[in-house]
Amino acid sequence: MEPPLLPLGTQIVWLLVLAMPVACVAWSVTHEELFRELRERCEALSENCRQAYQRKFFYVFTCEYCFSHYVALLVLWMSGFRMLSDGWRGFLVAWFALVWIANQYMSFFARIRVSIRSERVDIELKEEVVKSD
Repeated sequence: MEPPLLPLGTQIVWLLVLAMPVACVAWSVTHEELFRELRERCEALSENCRQAYQRKFFYVFTCEYCFSHYVALLVLWMSGFRMLSDGWRGFLVAWFALVWIANQYMSFFARIRVSIRSERVDIELKEEVVKSD
């Protein structure tokens, strides 16, 4: 038997919180150095496998958006979280909402990383100018 549906405000808080680990796992697997070998192997297999379903399977591990769908499914299965409705409808709404919020987090993080990298390059260039003067 499923637990009763939470109040809407509590559902939104759960959504925002559950999206954090989804975004973290999806980003880490698809972008960070820790998983580079796995990602490179999956990239090669996604380009070279004979069967389309095999290429699609391995592509999932190279795309944060695609991978976030599967991570969100796992998180929803583990948490039992539902949104707006009980049963499969609430699961479906929660799944797409969780993927959307997680991808907003990842987009925000990507923009911050670009900004930090840009500032770092600017600082290095300024240091070069000061050293040369």
